[in-house]
Amino acid sequence: MKSNIEYLIREPKIKKEKNPLLLLLHGYGSNEEDLFSFASELPDEYYVVSARAPYNLQPYGHAWYAINFDADENKFSDIDQAKESRDLIAKLINELISELPIDFQNVTLIGFSQGTILSYAVALSYPEKVKNVIALSGHINTDLLVPGYEKNDFRHLNLFISHGTVDQVIPVEWARKAPDLLKKLGIEATYKEYPIGHGVSPQNFYDFRNWLENHK
Repeated sequence: MKSNIEYLIREPKIKKEKNPLLLLLHGYGSNEEDLFSFASELPDEYYVVSARAPYNLQPYGHAWYAINFDADENKFSDIDQAKESRDLIAKLINELISELPIDFQNVTLIGFSQGTILSYAVALSYPEKVKNVIALSGHINTDLLVPGYEKNDFRHLNLFISHGTVDQVIPVEWARKAPDLLKKLGIEATYKEYPIGHGVSPQNFYDFRNWLENHK
């Protein structure tokens, strides 16, 4: 069964026998064009694929899973939808590897916000599919991880995590928990903060692109 996820693709400018893959996962209410806007600034040897989340929002935009509010305006996530999206992304990685000359040992996820939450979920649940994660303005939701994920082999997994110190959507305190959780799994992560809200500053982009150059 296919993932049926729609996506935009930038072919590598430097063609090899097998090229690495950058898979971009946008945030809640956005679409595949959002992160794809900086595809031209990413390293030339990568396939850059920007995926569209499967759930349509009104009047426009897409989500990887629903975020609902109760009567007291507390936010809660649709965990079942999120797990389905986690597995759809894993399936999309398999499809891209089977359809394109992609190096299956060199797949990087770049997520923003909800896309980061899903990037963590995919990488920690299925680390054999992912080499690098660039986690922008998100956090780890352990409810989205497959049972027994702690026993996975994470030796080759690398993470760059960044967050805005005045993020009004996902509190920076949530992001700060990630390095410790990862360390308990034997994963070293680069963690950076920037004096911004819920977004990616030019310095943040420059830093993660440099990090990527060092983790090819």
